Formats: sequence, C-alpha cells, structure tokens
Amino acid sequence: MGDFQIAPNLLWQKPLVGPGPSLSGKAARNIVDDPFSVRANRETLAAELVLTYDPTPATWMYAWDNDLREDAKFAASLDVAFRHMPTTLDAGFWFAADGVTRFAWDRGVPAADVWEAKLRMVSALNPDTRLVGLLFAGNQQANGQDPRQPHRYGGDVTLSYKSLVATGFAHFNDWGPFDYYRDFNSTLPLQLMADVAYSLGPVRWLWQRQTRLGLRATSRYLNGYSGARYLSDPADPTAWGHEWEIRTYLVVTL
Repeated sequence: MGDFQIAPNLLWQKPLVGPGPSLSGKAARNIVDDPFSVRANRETLAAELVLTYDPTPATWMYAWDNDLREDAKFAASLDVAFRHMPTTLDAGFWFAADGVTRFAWDRGVPAADVWEAKLRMVSALNPDTRLVGLLFAGNQQANGQDPRQPHRYGGDVTLSYKSLVATGFAHFNDWGPFDYYRDFNSTLPLQLMADVAYSLGPVRWLWQRQTRLGLRATSRYLNGYSGARYLSDPADPTAWGHEWEIRTYLVVTL
C-alpha cells in the first residue's frame, strides 16, 4: 500500500511424536540420544504481524546488509509475534567449561505462551550521517530447563558521521551477551554500553574491516538471577551487584 507493507503471518505445527520419556532410559528425551526429540518442531500456534514503512524499496528493508545500504531519510519495521505452545519441550544440552564435553539437561522448559515485539528504524540523514536503532520487548523462554520467563526489553543504537561512529545499548532484565546466558537463563537487571570510535576514512559498517581507534565503557548490574557470586547482599536474590569496564582499543587493518 504505497510506502507501507502489511504482512500478517500464521503458523500451526505439530510433531509426529510429541515430547516424552527418553529412549535411552533418562528422564526426558534429548537431542543427543533421541532422534524424535521435540525442540524447534514444538507444537505451536502462532500469529505475527509485520508493519513496514519503506519509501525507497530499491534498498529493501529486509536485505541482510540494509544497515549499510538503506538510503531513505527514515524507514522502519515493527514485528509483533505471539506463540501459544501447549506442550513441554524435550531437553537440550549444555557444554562444560572445556567447551567440548556436553551434557543433556534433565528436562525441557514447560508449556508457555510467549510474545515478542521488535521495532527497527534506519535513517540515512545525508551522505555523511547514518542512524540505526532497535527497540525490543518480550517474555521468551530459556534454551535450557529453567521455567522462569524473564520480561526483557531494551534498545540498541548506532550513529555514524563521516569518520566517527557511536554505538550504545541499554538492556533491562535481559540475558547476557553470550549464548550460554540464555541456556542457563542467567539474566541481568541492567546492561549498559557506550562506544565511540574514529576510523581512517568514512565509517564502514558490518563485515568491512577498518583501522580505527576507540573507547568503550560497559556497565552491568547483577542480581540473584545473574549466576553471579557478587551481590550487594548475598542473602537477598533481588539485591543488585555491579561490575564495569572501560577499555581503549586500536584495530589496525593492513
């Protein structure tokens, strides 16, 4: 419809064999020992609505490198999804500290209803200035066996001007930066990051390597759900601890 795209999506899926006891004698099926384990094929009834405003469709909003190529003064996409999952999930697996040895969880996460909303905005204000932002919220499940559903929300932003680029984010009640945080359902009540860098030549985004000098500040707050030993009050799982880091860096590309 002109500069707008409205895309409703519906999904219904059901595995041929539902979740249940393991064929290997363990308490629950898992993806290591059982060929019919229920993970991505989980029974799901889902609805999604994607609303897009893109006045310059030649630079497609959903291209993988749209951050770099979008030439609109303003383009945006809102994605809202709801999933009803009436059955439990078979167990996944996790890696030991050596990064090689793996173990199956005792069980999977329970039946749940989840939702997620994402708003992505891109602006090529002029040939020298580019702005990309992302806002998100939702109550997704962990990958492991912890049934807690964190209500997470936050935002990311990147702004470049000629040879300068600034990046930052604020995440609330979200998983940490690595995949094992979601595996173990380790959430942090607040994560903050700010980064400013100067590049040799115009800023290149995404995959393009470039010589640059930068300064980054990171701050993380922790509570009893963070898998952290340091808290302001170890007897109170809701008490906040704090860790922070400031780093300078030089990246040289020959």
